[in-house]
Amino acid sequence: MELGQAFMIALFTLLALNATIMYFFFYKDAPSTPPQQPQQTQQSLPPPTEILSLRIYPIKSCRGFSVPSARLLKTGLDLDRNWMFIDASKRKFLTIRQLSKMTLIDTALSPDDELIVSIRTEPKARISIPAHPSRDWLEANTTLRSADIWGTETDAWEYAPSLTAPFSEFFHKDVRLVYKGPTPRVLKGNGAPEHLGRTEATKFADLAPVQVSSMASMEELNGRLKAAGEDEISIERFRPNIVVRGSVPWAEDSWKTLRIGSGDSGPEAEKPGKEGGLVLDVAARCARCQVPNVDPDTAVKHKRQPWDMLMKYRVVDEGITYKPCFGMLCVPREEGTIEVGMSLEVTELTEDHKYIKGM
Repeated sequence: MELGQAFMIALFTLLALNATIMYFFFYKDAPSTPPQQPQQTQQSLPPPTEILSLRIYPIKSCRGFSVPSARLLKTGLDLDRNWMFIDASKRKFLTIRQLSKMTLIDTALSPDDELIVSIRTEPKARISIPAHPSRDWLEANTTLRSADIWGTETDAWEYAPSLTAPFSEFFHKDVRLVYKGPTPRVLKGNGAPEHLGRTEATKFADLAPVQVSSMASMEELNGRLKAAGEDEISIERFRPNIVVRGSVPWAEDSWKTLRIGSGDSGPEAEKPGKEGGLVLDVAARCARCQVPNVDPDTAVKHKRQPWDMLMKYRVVDEGITYKPCFGMLCVPREEGTIEVGMSLEVTELTEDHKYIKGM
């Protein structure tokens, strides 16, 4: 019995010595706690999506048109919201919010770079003006004055009353057409320098130069409308500049930074270490009024939809709890050409979006 006990003690001693040797050679320098898992931010980024359409609205609140490609400027897509109608006496801008019939005013770009403005219910009401007027042309054919947009004055080149006479008759009030003047209209709200980190400007867009919307979200909304017995609607009602295919509905709520393309479109692409493409900062969610209730083809405003449906589940921003959100407001970092079919990549996400009133 004593011999067996001695054998067992010797065996356990040998096993303990072996474990000590194994620890010394293999685990001595190992960390005492497991390594932290890498951040999941990059892994959770959505896959790149595709630009389905590009839309330009030359005159604020009037009908726009689709283009296969567009020049992305710091102030927005070229020609977008460069003009607006104002009340001649009050000097305030006119908006589809109060005048649904503004959607019956069509715009088109001619081959010789003229902006054609017409009224679909008035075949004879049609004007043509340079789409990219020079300073000399503006000084010879317009008057630099001021105009009010959302309670703030900005400079604007005003066209002659004789040019806008057909539109005054259409609106049943004296109106003028104006073109954004040379003084930058610096972004406010989420796009203000203290929030964006730099100073940027836009023409006559409300809050930010570019609105990006997702067809995945549009289809999800239409599914709800259809289930409720309502007609489906087009994404044009939300007046986006860039429409992407998307994958998961409403994933855009957490977008922070976007990259369009990956070639040498922007000046940043030539710098060492840059991946190329055009970068946009997503400044805020786009809070919605009842403009999407207006059918752009007829100017008839639906009494309820899609406003009522959106209010049921798209009041998602703690900064503006009395309006639903659809689409994202973006500010370009660079300028370059973008095209339908290009990729749009989400490069950063955030959970900190909060709407800041800017008008």
